[in-house]
Amino acid sequence: MKKSGYLLACILIVTSLLVACEKEDVSSISGDNGGGNEVTPTPTVSIEDEELKSDEDKEVKEDEKAKDDELASKKDLENETNSEREEEIIKEFLSKIPLKATKPVEYRFFNTSVHDPSIIQVDDTYYIFGSHLAVAKTTDLMNWTAIANGVTKGNPVIPDAMTEMEEAFTWAKTNTFWAPDVIQLEDGRFYMYYCNCEGSSPLAALGVAVADKVEGPYKDLGIILKSGYPRNVPDEDGNVYDANVDPNAIDPCLFYDKDNRLWMIYGSYSGGIFILEMDPKTGFPLEEGYGKKLLGKNHLRIEGAFVQYSEETDYYYMFLSFGGLAADGGYNIRIARSKNPDGPYYDSAGNDMIECQGPAGTFFNDRAAEKYGVKLMGNFHWNSIEGEEEGARVGYISPGHNSTLYQEETGKYFLIFHTRFEGKGEMHQVRVHQMFLNEDDWFVVAPYRYVGETIGTYTKEDVVGVYKMINHGREITHEVKKSTDIFLMEDNTIIGDVQGRWELKGDNTCILTIENVTYKGVFLKQWDEFGLKNVMTFSVLSEEGVALWGSGYEAKE
Repeated sequence: MKKSGYLLACILIVTSLLVACEKEDVSSISGDNGGGNEVTPTPTVSIEDEELKSDEDKEVKEDEKAKDDELASKKDLENETNSEREEEIIKEFLSKIPLKATKPVEYRFFNTSVHDPSIIQVDDTYYIFGSHLAVAKTTDLMNWTAIANGVTKGNPVIPDAMTEMEEAFTWAKTNTFWAPDVIQLEDGRFYMYYCNCEGSSPLAALGVAVADKVEGPYKDLGIILKSGYPRNVPDEDGNVYDANVDPNAIDPCLFYDKDNRLWMIYGSYSGGIFILEMDPKTGFPLEEGYGKKLLGKNHLRIEGAFVQYSEETDYYYMFLSFGGLAADGGYNIRIARSKNPDGPYYDSAGNDMIECQGPAGTFFNDRAAEKYGVKLMGNFHWNSIEGEEEGARVGYISPGHNSTLYQEETGKYFLIFHTRFEGKGEMHQVRVHQMFLNEDDWFVVAPYRYVGETIGTYTKEDVVGVYKMINHGREITHEVKKSTDIFLMEDNTIIGDVQGRWELKGDNTCILTIENVTYKGVFLKQWDEFGLKNVMTFSVLSEEGVALWGSGYEAKE
């Protein structure tokens, strides 16, 4: 009995414990923890469930990618189809227009080779002075007569220059002149600002000579500035000369401002471009030292500054050449402007040109320089199609070191520069192109050389058509920008290599909108010297400082 009672008691105890455990489990699961607060149980996820979910996500992503690829493929196919359709439209238009003139249109030229041409007008004649004492003249900006060339005793402009400017040649350790500038001062005489430079360093002298007649002979008045001083000799500022920040004393340009004050802008590479106010009576600086810096530092390849004031806009336009002058140097013409002759100068994007500097410790950093200035012109080539040509097209290579001219009697602006040519090495000649002010008061350059044309009033019928288009971009590069084809259509859309819209405003204002970028300039009928025909052209500029040129295929009367 005792043993049986003991076993019964054990069974009862175990049963009680099991019941208690079951209640505890139920309480945990139901969330009853004695405080009345519910606790959400953490679900248990198996490894198999995780793998299944991962596979499902992967499948969804693959499906999404497949759909994206399909859409992209359809879009590419649509673009390709549109492109093919546009090509057919352009071909059809070109098949219906005259690609050649009924009779070849021809002009006569006498070209000249004057490097770094600086122009001055005297009565009805225009003179250009350039490096190596090269001088030429013209009455129509098309036919030039050479006056002088070479630093020789027989040069009529400066007879026996080696003796006349002995101090400058000795300092600069050279036997030639670089880019000069000639201006007539208030005494009626002509002042030539000459420069000599060693070449591989900024060892240079900038001086002035005077003559009663523009063709000379010029007599030396002395040196104005020197650069490249040795460390033990104080420079023009009284400091140790530093080629990273101080100027190379070459490439002078003299100009009067609207208040009849005289200025000289100068400099090349090295520390940049500088400006000095000059005495209009003596032709010498009003102040000592190198003057005020306008841009440059650490040997950026920028030189050949020239300033043109416009009464129309009340701006001073500073033209510059970026890059290297040789055929492989990527020389190109840029511009900035200011309300004051001595700056600050800004480009069309609003960049202050004083910020145009090379990084410390660098030489010829074109990537830093090309961010600044409005690029008006660089290397380019007009392509052609079968049935159009009268002669092989030869593009400009390294156009630069320009001067400008405003003709008061006609209201025309001109760009005068030297350029090399495709396939002709370092051979160079002078070219003259017209310039026009666009709606934003920036100059745009006519695509072809000047032959006496005057901008006219054009109709929509005049300008609708297929054009070759040059995008000059912003780069400093030896590469040649080749033309592509676009169609300015009757419905004011643009198709071809680019898409957008175009507008003819007023008599001749051209506005193109391409990929949400607006370009402003002019339409102009010009002579295509290679096609021997007259064509409609356009020249436009964006706020970002990119120039586009267009040349129509159709031969116009």
